[in-house]
Amino acid sequence: MSEILRLDAVSRHFSGLKALSGVTLRIDKGEVLGLIGPNGAGKTTLVNAVSGVTPASSGKITFMGRDITGIKTYQAARLGLARTFQIVQPFAEFTALDNVAAAALFSQPGESLKSAREEARAHLAFVGLEAQAGQSAATLTLAMRKRLELAKALAMKPKLLFLDEVNAGLNSAEVERATQLIHQLAASGITIVMIEHLMKVVLNVCTRIAVLHNGVLIADGPPREIIKNPAVVDAYLGHQYAQRNAAHG
Repeated sequence: MSEILRLDAVSRHFSGLKALSGVTLRIDKGEVLGLIGPNGAGKTTLVNAVSGVTPASSGKITFMGRDITGIKTYQAARLGLARTFQIVQPFAEFTALDNVAAAALFSQPGESLKSAREEARAHLAFVGLEAQAGQSAATLTLAMRKRLELAKALAMKPKLLFLDEVNAGLNSAEVERATQLIHQLAASGITIVMIEHLMKVVLNVCTRIAVLHNGVLIADGPPREIIKNPAVVDAYLGHQYAQRNAAHG
């Protein structure tokens, strides 16, 4: 497999706090990587560093062979780096269609509004929101807003897609629907990095798992190895989870 993203000794400091500390990580094209760890472990900070929201304090980030350390968000979008946000904040007064069209125009500035809206309609259909295309985003349920967030990310034509807690706040049926969408995206060839607390989803979807704790990468490997790793059990999963998992197989 060929590499799409590499982080070399990436750190991010906020005044005295080390949110990321010397993280080195490689992601290959077509992978679905689960990024897990306790709250405050540095997961979203890592995504922010790659996508240009808050640049790395030190280290190097390479995307498709190009040094993107310190890149701006619009540059990242135009290169094919897209992400969803844990707290979804669509343009409330815009329709669902125009929210997605706006994302397309942000990442492909030469595109016409007409073609952006046509693309937006296709992305809404993919996530099951075709019937809500004309509704204002403010009227959508949380599950629908999460799917709208995904449609916006897809409108940016991502080569690498970061999914930040797409299942947070959803019920089991909605989680099942979101998981199916992630499987479809992976099958289409998009490389995915997902921050996720639901281990059932991580084990169902991910081909590899990386674990952060206090800004440090403490484990990286196949899912079945990671959930048995003593450092991961201590830092995140807990011994009850490990015991239940051992009992089931």
